[in-house]
Amino acid sequence: MGVTTSTAATVPFRNAKRFLSDLDAETAGRIIASAADIALILENGVIKDVALGSEDLTREGCETWRGRRWVETVTVESRPKIEDLLKGDGQSAHWRQVNHPSPQGLDIPVKYTAVHAAEDRVIALGRDLRTVAAMQQRLMEAQQELERDYARLRQAESRYQLLFQTISEPVFIIDASTLEIDEVNPAGAELVNRSASSLVGEPFAEIFEKSARRPVEIGLATAIAAGRADEIVARLSRGAECAVLASAFRHGGQTRLVARLAVDRVSASPESAAHFLGILETLPDGLVATGPDLRIIAANKSFLELTQLAAERQAIGELVSRFVGRSSTDFNVLVSNLKSHGAVRNFATVLRDRFGATEDIEISAVLVPPGEAAAYGFAIRSVARRPKTGVKIGEELPASVDQLTGLVGRVALKDIVRESTDLIERLCIEAALEMTGDNRASAAEMLGLSRQGLYSKLKRFGLGEG
Repeated sequence: MGVTTSTAATVPFRNAKRFLSDLDAETAGRIIASAADIALILENGVIKDVALGSEDLTREGCETWRGRRWVETVTVESRPKIEDLLKGDGQSAHWRQVNHPSPQGLDIPVKYTAVHAAEDRVIALGRDLRTVAAMQQRLMEAQQELERDYARLRQAESRYQLLFQTISEPVFIIDASTLEIDEVNPAGAELVNRSASSLVGEPFAEIFEKSARRPVEIGLATAIAAGRADEIVARLSRGAECAVLASAFRHGGQTRLVARLAVDRVSASPESAAHFLGILETLPDGLVATGPDLRIIAANKSFLELTQLAAERQAIGELVSRFVGRSSTDFNVLVSNLKSHGAVRNFATVLRDRFGATEDIEISAVLVPPGEAAAYGFAIRSVARRPKTGVKIGEELPASVDQLTGLVGRVALKDIVRESTDLIERLCIEAALEMTGDNRASAAEMLGLSRQGLYSKLKRFGLGEG
């Protein structure tokens, strides 16, 4: 425990004989018992009587101390303290803390003072310190928990500082009450060509051009009120345009703002945009842009060459369906897929030039953004010079359902149905032969055919000798 010895000068009653001389022994005993948690009457160091202030001490077996030497009721290290109390003069409040062994396991800490009532008689008054010990234990545990929390906070602070200092994105921490910079990471300082220390305390809006400062301040105010603000594009006073993304957070009972600056989020400069458009203009694939009504608003040189048009103005205002699609149904299928999925790749169809000549093409198209005011973009690639990979009707069966559906628009429906029937018959016969281990009699029975009928179909499909 903590302090084991304390001494204080006693201040006795001034008129004890006058006011207490008529007290009987019973009354004096009650006074002594009520003045302490444990009261002992000792003669020559032997406990003659015990008074206890709680049932809890009775359960600890303190009443069994009668007839025992006081020094025998305490732990070994406490015995010198008992001897010190018994030798005292009893004139001063001399307190010593001792421990009594307990049958419950834990020692009972008691703080005693001894009053010498007669030559060989001593009255010992004790205070039960278990409540104080329990409070000290809780205080120590709370202190240890605080230290653990403080260690976790230090670790979190270290991780935060490491992340804040090493992140490549410029980040500013702003005081919401003054809109001044509290912290800035190295990437932010480098972006504005300033040192981090010189930026701290400066109004955040001051790092932007004068014309952009008011919109930035409005954006910060919006972030404070709503938690975050829409992206703001502003030009730095010592740099290029950047996008400002601000959001609010609470820390230490105060509101702070995190402002992230993203230079790569800003739209391309006019020079780079013109360069990009120049690349699109010279691509070998035909490129067409239309409005929501599917009328052409822009086309590159390759599209003009495919359609035999002399100038872009001849294409502008025309419907794309004038040049693309075997029929209106074919083109409607393409547009329907665009509206459903937003993009279509390698759609096989034909392109008609201004003179009516057709050419096989593949179209990849996109709808941006989805909605009523959307625009369409078409990339057109000629496939007329590619080697033929399809099948010829009447000479060889299509190998898959994909090939059959690919014939739609190029072959009459009755021919497709006939080829589909042949394909299904062939697949069923192959499956039956595989299931029967190439037993043709069993396969014919499984398919509901005569042997001769099966042999005829095998010969027709080239699956074996008839």
